[in-house]
Amino acid sequence: MITIAYIGFGVSVREYHIPYVENREDIRIKYIYRREEDIAQFAEYEPFYPEITFTTDLDTVLRDDEVNLVVVSAPDRFHVPYARQVLNAGKHVLVEKPFAPTAREAAEVFALAREKGLICMPNQNRRFDADFLAVKEVLESGKLGDLVRLESHYDYYKTNGWYDHLGTLYNLAVHTVDQVISLLGMPDATHFDVRSIHHPGVGDDYYDLEFFYGNGKASVNTSMCVLIDYPRFTVHGTKGSLTLPPVVHNSGKKKVVGRHVVSTEPAAEDRWGTLVWMNDAGEKTEEKIPVGCAHYERIYENLVDAIEHGAEKCIKDEEVVRVLEVLEGATDMAKSHAGGTGAEEADTRS
Repeated sequence: MITIAYIGFGVSVREYHIPYVENREDIRIKYIYRREEDIAQFAEYEPFYPEITFTTDLDTVLRDDEVNLVVVSAPDRFHVPYARQVLNAGKHVLVEKPFAPTAREAAEVFALAREKGLICMPNQNRRFDADFLAVKEVLESGKLGDLVRLESHYDYYKTNGWYDHLGTLYNLAVHTVDQVISLLGMPDATHFDVRSIHHPGVGDDYYDLEFFYGNGKASVNTSMCVLIDYPRFTVHGTKGSLTLPPVVHNSGKKKVVGRHVVSTEPAAEDRWGTLVWMNDAGEKTEEKIPVGCAHYERIYENLVDAIEHGAEKCIKDEEVVRVLEVLEGATDMAKSHAGGTGAEEADTRS
């Protein structure tokens, strides 16, 4: 049995964690810890979770022998300090994205986890988005042939950008870059185009990050100046092409005070993908690609297997470090190129 304590009680915990574990027989949620000064922010949600003990005493949580997994879902600046504190208390830890501000700090936390013989992993749950799983399935089918081009778009139209400071890369690209690396592996080379459109030199509201794999290329794109949506994914191969509709942003969904319920219904047909490919007979074939539901519970399934049975983590340490290297390099470019572009050339990591 895995007994969990959550650090934090924001949207992430309420919508992307608790609903995916609350009905599992092999997982129990015992505590939610939040600082005294944070209680008022989401106090109206507490009565909907009577089975959970809410506390402002982290030491009590960390001294409880029943608790063997702590999930860190606090503001970004607390991720590394809390992860270290949890590991030093002898508990396994799952950390919300971004795992750390730098690749160096991430490597240090992973080293501490190995030293303690504990599991430490980021919650890169967007690997299990419904549309991304559909793309992965089509690529694995071989119908597209060899990959030539993959485009990943997560765009908005915001007249003042998303932030008046740096943060878009670490909040959005942390997922989309991770998706590319989880799907295709470590790139042979990278090229970055990062711009500060609305807040020159202090924002990162436009980026086009390119990843090269032999003759294939993947790109991760975000802009705050897109009023006509791109597809969420476009994939071209030597035998065909796939496109999926743009994402429906959570930011536009109405928030209801209450206990969040996860939908397991598949996406409506207007959210399905379109695959056009040449079959073995040389005939052009078109088919719709169903998009199911997200499977964020797979993070926890893997954690249970890793903690109780020694299974390999589904998100590898080296993948996390590489994603953070990309985010660091791209953010440095946003700082130094006020409204301009730059590139990380001749990156031969593999």
